[in-house]
Amino acid sequence: MDKLLERFFRYVQIDTQSNGSVAACPSTAGQFNLAQQLKSEMEALGLSDISLDEHCYLMARLPANTSADIPAIGFIAHMDTAPDALGLNVKPQIVENYQGGDIALGIGDEVLSPIQYPDLNTLHGHNIITTDGTTLLGADNKAGVAEIMTAIAYLVAHPEIKHGDICIGFTPDEEIGRGADLFDVEKFNAQWAYTIDGGPVGELEFENFNATSADVICYGTNVHPGTAKGKMVNAMNIAAQFQLMMPSDETPEATEGYEGFYHLKSMKPSVAKTELGYIIRDFSREGQEQRKAFMQQKVTELNAQLEKGRVELVLTDSYFNMREMVEPYPHIIELAKDAMIDCDVKPEIKPIRGGTDGARLSFKGLPCPNIFTGGYNFHGIHEFITVEGMEKAVEVIVKLVEKTAEKYS
Repeated sequence: MDKLLERFFRYVQIDTQSNGSVAACPSTAGQFNLAQQLKSEMEALGLSDISLDEHCYLMARLPANTSADIPAIGFIAHMDTAPDALGLNVKPQIVENYQGGDIALGIGDEVLSPIQYPDLNTLHGHNIITTDGTTLLGADNKAGVAEIMTAIAYLVAHPEIKHGDICIGFTPDEEIGRGADLFDVEKFNAQWAYTIDGGPVGELEFENFNATSADVICYGTNVHPGTAKGKMVNAMNIAAQFQLMMPSDETPEATEGYEGFYHLKSMKPSVAKTELGYIIRDFSREGQEQRKAFMQQKVTELNAQLEKGRVELVLTDSYFNMREMVEPYPHIIELAKDAMIDCDVKPEIKPIRGGTDGARLSFKGLPCPNIFTGGYNFHGIHEFITVEGMEKAVEVIVKLVEKTAEKYS
C-alpha cells in the first residue's frame, strides 16, 4: 500500500470544510487547494481526460489496457469535510498495535474510550489513526480520496492487471448536500460507479434515507418587556410548544437500522421570529410522506391553539432512497460482494442512515452503491480510522476492477 498513509496525512491537513451558508459552489476555497493537488498527482500518474472545472469537480480516467469490451466503471469520493467540528490544523496520530483501553487525544483530558465507542473492542492489534482531540480527522472522506488514488496508482504500476476504462470523480460540498448538484454524469461516462464513502470494513450499501428538510418558522411580536403585558408574543415560547409536540422516541438518538426520525438540528431564536431547522428521514417514500404530513398536522394544530402569533412550515426534499435505482442492476452489488470475499472481507449489506453523492447520482442515471473506507465516528473530534481498514478498501477497489474485467472479458 505504497504511499497510502502519506497521501491521507497530506490530504487531511488541507482545510476543506464546506459551508452551508454560502451559496457558491464550491462553498469554500480550501476545496480547490485539495483539488489542485489531486490534479497534479493525477498528471504525474499519467491519467487521461483530467479536468477540474470552475465548480471544483475533478475528473480523470485510467484508460483500458485491453481490447476486451469491458464496461467503464467509476469510483467517487468527496473532498470536503463536515462543518460539525473544526477542520483546520488537523494533527493525525497513529496508535500502533492497539490493545484496548482509553486512547489519549492530544495533551488535554479528551480520550477515545471503548466504553463510549464499543467498536474499539473489535480492533485490538490494529493501528488506529485518531485526531488530537481539537478537530475532526477528515477521514470522511479524505480516506476515500486516498484509497482511490492509491488503488489507481497500483493499477498504473501493475499493467498485468487487465481492466476497462476506470473513471475517477472527486466532488465538492457533499457534506452540505450539494455534491451531486453539478456532477456531469455524461462527461464522467461510466456505466456504473461506487462511492468510497462508508464506515467500518465490509460495509456495502445501496439503500439510504429519503431526506427532507423542514423549516418551522414561528412568528411573534416584540415589545419592550417593561410594557409588554398583553402585547408581546414570544416566538421562542411558540417554538418550544412545537418541539414538545414532536415524538421524543423518533429522534436520531432513539432510532437505528431501518427506523426513521425527526431531528431538530438548528435554531435561530428571537422574540419576534424563531426558526427551527429539522431534517426528516425515512427509508420508504410512503413513510416519508407520512412524516411530512405529521409535521404539517402539528403546525395546523398549534396555529389553532394560538391566540396570537403563528407558525409556518417549509418542506424541501433533498434526496431519495437509491435502492429503486440500483436494484435493477444486481450485478453491480454482486461484483462488490465477490471482490470483498476475495479480499477476506465479509460483506455487511446495511442501509445508510444518511446520504451520499451516490444516492443522487443514481437518480441522475449513474447507479452508484457505497463501499467502506474503514472509518468510525465521522463528523467529530472522536473520529478515527484503522490503517488496516484503509488498506482493505484499496484491495477491494483493485479486486473490483479485476472482477469486472473477468466478468466481461
